[in-house]
Amino acid sequence: MTMTTSLPRVRAGHRTGHLPRLLLAAGAALVPWACALAARLPATGEAAHWATAWTGLDLMIAAGFVATGALLRRGDPRHGLTAAGTAALLVADAWFDVLTAAPGADRTVAITLAAVAEIPLSALCCALAVQALPTATSPNLSAPTGD
Repeated sequence: MTMTTSLPRVRAGHRTGHLPRLLLAAGAALVPWACALAARLPATGEAAHWATAWTGLDLMIAAGFVATGALLRRGDPRHGLTAAGTAALLVADAWFDVLTAAPGADRTVAITLAAVAEIPLSALCCALAVQALPTATSPNLSAPTGD
């Protein structure tokens, strides 16, 4: 069963108000911040809650899979939202797995898991998210008019 929905058009106030400027400024501000971190952070560090951090990330991914699967089974187009979030978490998991793995066998395992599981599953979730987007034939989703 396929559900067809159309999303409401973004209100003019949201396109021209403070929110777009705030988000653009936040993105721009993160670039020099990331450069400063790259220059100042030590190459290694000790984490007090290492196991909790990794367990929490994996549980968030599991929750994303369950939510996406449940919504998809019901034919609910909101599965695209959970699929997009799960895709982002999977990429972050692969990134940190590979970059924090010790050289040698640990890094080989991390790269293998990223290549055969995390990145392909992320791509699948991205495809589900894109598929869930409404078609552009809806008048509510036409190109912005510049108002």
